[in-house]
Amino acid sequence: MSERITGDHYLVTDDEKQSFADNGYVHLEGLLTADEVDEIETVYDRFLRREIDVPGKDYCDMAGDYGRRPEDFSIINVMLPRRYHPAWRNNVFERRAASVTAQLHGDGMVIDYDQLLAKQPFKDDAVFAWHQDMAYWPDTPDTRTATLWLAVDDSTVENGCMRFVPSTVGEATLRPHAPQFGDRGESHALGTDLLPTDEPVTVPIRRGDVTVHNERVMHGSGGNTTDGFRRAYILAFRPESTVQIERELGFTHSHNDDDAVLDGVGVDGQTR
Repeated sequence: MSERITGDHYLVTDDEKQSFADNGYVHLEGLLTADEVDEIETVYDRFLRREIDVPGKDYCDMAGDYGRRPEDFSIINVMLPRRYHPAWRNNVFERRAASVTAQLHGDGMVIDYDQLLAKQPFKDDAVFAWHQDMAYWPDTPDTRTATLWLAVDDSTVENGCMRFVPSTVGEATLRPHAPQFGDRGESHALGTDLLPTDEPVTVPIRRGDVTVHNERVMHGSGGNTTDGFRRAYILAFRPESTVQIERELGFTHSHNDDDAVLDGVGVDGQTR
């Protein structure tokens, strides 16, 4: 086990904390051991095989409209897996991610939502448009976010790893976003434009590594041109007070939220 891991604690260095503050993201190597990722993978693949029931739009394709058949999905998206499989709560990723988040943001951060994103093999359209997560969410007084993106497979340029535009962290306002596929009721993914002056950074990571990004950094990812999956497991931590405001607004990050919520504040599309 890495010297940086002590039980549920993962040591984030001062340089890594500064990188997260300056650039809006940081790459942390070896958050989980090989055996721990194996344990995660066993449950993850039960979701992909539909052995764990996820109703309605919370099992959908993030690269197309809601009318696609599951076998045609390019990016299999499972929202809120810990809701639909409560036994997964407090797993090793959740515990160690909480440790990382506390070091980046201090106490009082809780899980806002979790998500699985699996890019299927040979899917050139398994693309996440450039976006900022705050564009999906209602406005709240405390927007602090740590979104941990765990690589269940090696995440490479060829299979669609994460890309970031660090300079967007310091911009005064969010970029304008628009739906990528029809309207939000048909497919909720949002996107924005890459400017000629933007300088994207491509971040390939290994199985068991994570990237952690904040709510404002622009990011996206390309398609999967390989013969294997690109599986990611996401946990987003936000202040407990922020999550409470979201829930009072009826904002749950579920794609099954009713039309009033969809029209009022949108649903979470996320990352990647």
